[in-house]
Amino acid sequence: MPAHDTPAAEVDIDVTLVRELLAEQFPGLSPLPLVELASGWDNVIYRLGDDLVVRLPRRAASAALVENEQRWLPQLAPTLPLPIPAPVGSGRPGCDYPWAWSVCPWLPGETAALAAPVDLLETAQTLGRFLAALHQPGPDDAPANPYRGVPLASRSRSMDQRVEQMKAVIDGPAVRTCWEALLAAPLWSGPPLWLHGDLHPANLLVRDGRLCGVIDFGDITAGDPATDLAVAWMLFPPEVRPVFRSAAGGADDDTWTRARGWALSLGLAYLANSADNPTLERIGNRTLEAALTDHE
Repeated sequence: MPAHDTPAAEVDIDVTLVRELLAEQFPGLSPLPLVELASGWDNVIYRLGDDLVVRLPRRAASAALVENEQRWLPQLAPTLPLPIPAPVGSGRPGCDYPWAWSVCPWLPGETAALAAPVDLLETAQTLGRFLAALHQPGPDDAPANPYRGVPLASRSRSMDQRVEQMKAVIDGPAVRTCWEALLAAPLWSGPPLWLHGDLHPANLLVRDGRLCGVIDFGDITAGDPATDLAVAWMLFPPEVRPVFRSAAGGADDDTWTRARGWALSLGLAYLANSADNPTLERIGNRTLEAALTDHE
């Protein structure tokens, strides 16, 4: 398989370390039960008691992302119609651990990548309303992100590399032709809008069949809303995408075209980095196929 594995952790994180950090900085929380939940590309997550989680970067590249969440999510959370994991405690380096880390509320549910919503029309409306609330002009000091919210053309080099990398398992000429067509869409001309930045099914929570939360804002930035709208091709069939588009604010045709371009690019990126992650592979395959076959 030509795909890459998840990057290796750059620090050793275990229950003992997390317990020591809690005892040092949040002693009132340190006696609570502590269980590792997940280890992703950027962070390790521990369940803390019944109502909290501890989120710790596992790589230097993700350390600044946690700091962005600590600064901005508490401000954004009250304005949004779905729960997000706004930190309730901002940890600092200590106990030989080098980076900032967070204590966040526990949001119940499974990811939409593992438990698909039951009613996709309702989900399209709910997620669309969430993005309409989020996609407001960001401040001048919103976090910079060279990979999200930027012009599509800035991703052309990585697209070329990934098409070559994955040529044994994708239709490379079709991807290149589609990409070139989508690049023709005019650039975003509005103000930079707040973006989630990494909105895919594994970052959406579902409970009792309904969308109930949005997680992992590490890529939060301000820019072209097309980046977030790409989720339409990750989650919804063609007949439901217009419902999502309308609920999210009724993106103009150029923005919708760029969103499809983002779906094509992100789908290929997920696929190219899924060697040890079957869930990411499924998302990548589905997104790539949807973006290639959508001729709306």
